[in-house]
Amino acid sequence: MLSASFPASRHPLSRHAAYLLAAATIGLALFSSGTPSPLYGTYSQLWGFDSIVLTLVYATYAFGVLLSLLLAGRLSDEVGRRPVLIVSMAALVVATIPFMLADSVIWLFVARAIQGLATGLALSAASAALLDLHPKRDPVSVSLANGVASTIGMGTGVIISAAIVQFLPAPRVLPYVLLLILFLGFLVAAWRMKEPVEVAPGAHFHLTPQRPSVPAVARRPFILASLAVISSWSIAGLFLSLGPELSALVYKSDTHLISGIGIVMLALSAAVSQVAFGRWAPYRAAAIGSLALAAGMGLIVAAAAADSAVLFTIGAIVTGAGFGVAFLGGLRALSSAIPPEHRAATMSAFYLVAYGALSIPAVIAGFVVEPLGVRETFEIFGSVIIVIALLVTAEAWRQRPRSTVRARELATQPG
Repeated sequence: MLSASFPASRHPLSRHAAYLLAAATIGLALFSSGTPSPLYGTYSQLWGFDSIVLTLVYATYAFGVLLSLLLAGRLSDEVGRRPVLIVSMAALVVATIPFMLADSVIWLFVARAIQGLATGLALSAASAALLDLHPKRDPVSVSLANGVASTIGMGTGVIISAAIVQFLPAPRVLPYVLLLILFLGFLVAAWRMKEPVEVAPGAHFHLTPQRPSVPAVARRPFILASLAVISSWSIAGLFLSLGPELSALVYKSDTHLISGIGIVMLALSAAVSQVAFGRWAPYRAAAIGSLALAAGMGLIVAAAAADSAVLFTIGAIVTGAGFGVAFLGGLRALSSAIPPEHRAATMSAFYLVAYGALSIPAVIAGFVVEPLGVRETFEIFGSVIIVIALLVTAEAWRQRPRSTVRARELATQPG
């Protein structure tokens, strides 16, 4: 076992700076996950493998995240947020090396595996630290920071990498040089962080399989948050896997920037909607956001069938707005219900659901796209997502506060 004791920094971050670090860490985790996406076509041409191998490379990352959450999801509850963030950033630094040296697909599998394991550690610890470090422990502000960081990170990772690949030399190296610089900076910042939770003397790192657990008081909000993240992040997974091909078809262009435009519109629209509607009641946000998500996804399915760039653009923006509001509504409902001693474990369970939604549809889509085609695959998976989004709407409406229901009943009574 490895001791979780790291020497304290002589120049620690302020509480406010540490809070910003935790939010930025979530954004960086999602940023780095999308960085290799614009390069997959290049890798495929260089080393002669098909879309199924690319799907397996992506699955290696996603299942690395899931494995990390299962083995160490509650680790920061036991050894503290700071040491887990330090270890995860150091591992992400290491993950950039095989990416930069890659001369065969084996290197991609190795890099993605390390990246996935480290990302799971970073997400659970950083999400828990957000709740620890907010000066008022305000779940609304914490959920908004988490949601905006996630969506902006998801979109900017793809588009910045695509711009580097499109316009700069050494496209298979420079995106990872950028990641290396960012990870090193965050590693230094994590070292300077004060530990925000009490840690038992002699706490050690240990990785043992852990059944995902949610305290009884948070289970019903967890169901709503899980449904919301399934409908929203499964769309992100679909866009990350098939979005570039569909964008190339509807916009009639195969440039790297156009290929990434779908996920960028989705993510930026989500971030704007979260800021605009972040104070809505959780049940209202989850219900209305999911309706918008279903409507936008319907437009994207129609765009795939009609080969329409206009429908695709409108659909991506509407879907992103619904994505952001629904995700934030579910996350707010959950954040306000988690007891302090269960923060990392509960957020770990939440991200298990999130990454399952992000990865499983993408992996299945990668296998079926060859026999079915991009349009047909998008139509089938999009239709399934619409059904899930409507289920979220129903569950969110069912969970609306009883006082709201009672007030409506009284208002409809005669006299």
